[in-house]
Amino acid sequence: MSRTTDRLLLLDGRLTPSAGGGAFETIDPANEDVLGTAADGTPADMDRAIGAARRAFDETSWAADPAFRVRCLRQLREAMQRRSDELRELTIREVGAPRFLTFGGQLDTPVDDLGWFAGLAESYEWERDLGRAEPMGMPSHRWIRREPVGVVGAITPWNFPHQINLAKLGPALAAGNTVVLKPAPDTPWCAAVLGEIIAAETDIPPGVVNVVTSSDHGLGAQLVEDPRVDLVTFTGSTATGRTVMASAAATLKRVFLELGGKSAFIVLDDADLRAACSFAAFSGIAHAGQGCAITTRILVPRDRYDEAVEITAKSLAKLGAGDPGDDRTICGPVISARQRDRIEGYLRLAVEEGGSFACGGGRPAGRDKGFWIEPTLVTGLSNDARTAREEIFGPVLVIMPHDGDDDAVRIANDSPYGLSGAVHGGDLERARAVAARLRTGTVGVNGGVWYSADVPFGGYKQSGIGREMGVAGFEEYLETKAIAEGTT
Repeated sequence: MSRTTDRLLLLDGRLTPSAGGGAFETIDPANEDVLGTAADGTPADMDRAIGAARRAFDETSWAADPAFRVRCLRQLREAMQRRSDELRELTIREVGAPRFLTFGGQLDTPVDDLGWFAGLAESYEWERDLGRAEPMGMPSHRWIRREPVGVVGAITPWNFPHQINLAKLGPALAAGNTVVLKPAPDTPWCAAVLGEIIAAETDIPPGVVNVVTSSDHGLGAQLVEDPRVDLVTFTGSTATGRTVMASAAATLKRVFLELGGKSAFIVLDDADLRAACSFAAFSGIAHAGQGCAITTRILVPRDRYDEAVEITAKSLAKLGAGDPGDDRTICGPVISARQRDRIEGYLRLAVEEGGSFACGGGRPAGRDKGFWIEPTLVTGLSNDARTAREEIFGPVLVIMPHDGDDDAVRIANDSPYGLSGAVHGGDLERARAVAARLRTGTVGVNGGVWYSADVPFGGYKQSGIGREMGVAGFEEYLETKAIAEGTT
């Protein structure tokens, strides 16, 4: 990919530089090369974006024309598919995503999912006839209408930018809303290119989608607080989610939040230990562990703990950390020096808490440039340790013993989070029964994959509010209106 310096904002249908003329660099996390710059949006740019989204919702036919929205979403999907080679290389270099993931959740799958949301908008029951009744003795004919909420503020993180940007844009647009997208400053190009494609290759009207890249996190707060915004959807840390929720309260705008996780991978005593622990290692450090739903607490039978540690550590060492452009790489770099340093702080904390490393524990040898952490397995900690309880967002797994199904469920549920989980066992009915007891929004049993456009994703407890994806995620972007007509 050649260096470019003209990634622009999308404001009211036009690609434009920042009002202040500023730009900020985007960095390849594998080698610290400067890829180029993105427009550094200002409060004035955000104000313009919100105003454009408000006008497009209030003054155009976008909200009332599902067939047009369906056509535009399909145009967007087809345009992104045509540019998939370019987008793939961008994602590998800007996000540090392993190449194999771009053929799934990092790119190809979320782009294809736009078609699912288009199809849902095409078939959805926008109006439902409740028939005639006589409430309070008054003959009436009643209907329920579903209508778009209005202006949506979408604030997204850096770890799976295409997936999360499109998981918000797809249903929001299909439902008839207009959107202001504020992406993370670590991956501005993934969002800026989306703006370029919308402007040049779709019929999405001016103002319906606005993309404001910025190094200023304060622009997210501006988006949340503005009374012209009707709904905020945020994906990120639980701490920031609390701030978003508190700020939105001033205008009583709707929020839905997809937040942190510290999910458990339960290995039952009748499981194939080698297969289960190998799978736990692979899934736990894919994309350097930078996923909110990744299972980073491995719970294994106490009497096989040492064997499980050995299997998992050997699997992690074999996987290693490598060039994200290599087809064989599972664990690439972490996103930034700041994130690397944060993870290293947790590694020091693990030792202070009495833990040790069966594998990893630092930076890989020979990686002098880039932001790298070895795949790491921490042993010797209880579930009370901060390293076992707090979201690290890196390739760091904690393995702990359990004393049977009840104890495994107790440990798994002993968390402020409830986003995901996994259960592996030989007896499928028993594994299903354990999965049913987990207080989480998603669970994989024996390697089952729940991620799909038609499956709602979200968490219990401090892992969020509401659901993304599926019909439930689509309906987060809708209001409900009841209409009654007097009859004789």
